[in-house]
Amino acid sequence: MKDTDPDLFSSPTDSTGPKTNGPLAHRVRPTDFSGFYGQEAIFKKHPFLRGQELPSLILWGPPGSGKTTLAQILCQHRGLELFIFNAVLGGVADLKKVIERAKEVQQFYDKKAVIFVDEIHRFNKAQQDALLPYVEKGEFIFIGATTENPKTSVNRALLSRVHLVTLAKLSPEALENILNEAMEKVGQKLEAEVIEILAKLADGDARQALNTLEALLLREGTVTIENVKESIGGAVRNYDKNQDRHYDVISAFIKSMRGSDPDAALLYLAIMLDGGEDPKFIARRLVIFASEDVGNADPQALTLAVSGLAAVENIGLPEARINLAQVTTYLASTVKSNAAYKALDAALEYVRERPTLEVPTHLRNHHPDKSNYKYPHSCEGSFVAQQYSPTGTPQFYQPTENGTESRIGERLKKLWPKGHK
Repeated sequence: MKDTDPDLFSSPTDSTGPKTNGPLAHRVRPTDFSGFYGQEAIFKKHPFLRGQELPSLILWGPPGSGKTTLAQILCQHRGLELFIFNAVLGGVADLKKVIERAKEVQQFYDKKAVIFVDEIHRFNKAQQDALLPYVEKGEFIFIGATTENPKTSVNRALLSRVHLVTLAKLSPEALENILNEAMEKVGQKLEAEVIEILAKLADGDARQALNTLEALLLREGTVTIENVKESIGGAVRNYDKNQDRHYDVISAFIKSMRGSDPDAALLYLAIMLDGGEDPKFIARRLVIFASEDVGNADPQALTLAVSGLAAVENIGLPEARINLAQVTTYLASTVKSNAAYKALDAALEYVRERPTLEVPTHLRNHHPDKSNYKYPHSCEGSFVAQQYSPTGTPQFYQPTENGTESRIGERLKKLWPKGHK
């Protein structure tokens, strides 16, 4: 067999015996389905997971949800040879070495091989494409693991050739089971309250829970709830600035302001800031919101939002959080109107559905008829009724009765009692 860099892949030969070396999370990793807690739903949705035949898979789930553990159990259950490859450490050339090794195992030992690519989303298109011909021919079973949405991080061609299995964030109850079983395996005990708070603060991440447990067990003296909080530094919160969590939180932030709930908006603002979100990204979204959702109901909103963006750019965190809080609470609390935004969308749709719309001759820059243009400022009240758009143009802007926009609507009705066409 060809030599392959051991840092890039591993091939466990016997995972049934006790593990005495390595981190606690590795030593207590379950080797069969009975110890795999918290993911019961996937076996109901994908019953083939417990069968004898194993198709190629993508395992998608948050950190510490059991993707690697599941891959190892699936192979152990069927007696398959497992090669674990890390997409962060290796490229296409390294992957091809592992593929050749897997093919040799099948050829010389008549044993089906599985290549598990951890963090498959780290592979670019060319690297993922390198897997396609082998997966297509079934020369080995492919299992990929990712914390990012496969629909955006995995090539469509590769995704169409595998089964997608979605793992859920582990519940506190599942984490308690994992922690209690780990304590049994290492022959130690902890108070139930300590296990409970440890499971709660780990926020669904079994690896984090076990790592914290290991750190606690190395301490001298009795382990207390205070020790747990000190070791974990508060709850472990999941916030990915580029993936689903990022978009979910900013969506809830915008919708809370649109719904005039400043407390909910502040909650999501805090989540973003705690998660390391770029404050300029938040400030730019506030500027957009000021025009899209507040609009002419409160023209001051845009001025305040732009000032907030300038403050964030010039001050930066942590002080800029104060500016973001002011703008957020104002925009969430003030009157709302999307009439200007809707009016532009209606105008764009009108333009796109028609041939080139001609400008009336008296409004053109160079035209003999431009002398017929009436200059509003020369008239009483700086207004004169005349045609400003092609005949048949509909009324796009429909002012609401909210805030300042109600006065705008009243003025337009007085100026154009019969419409402006």
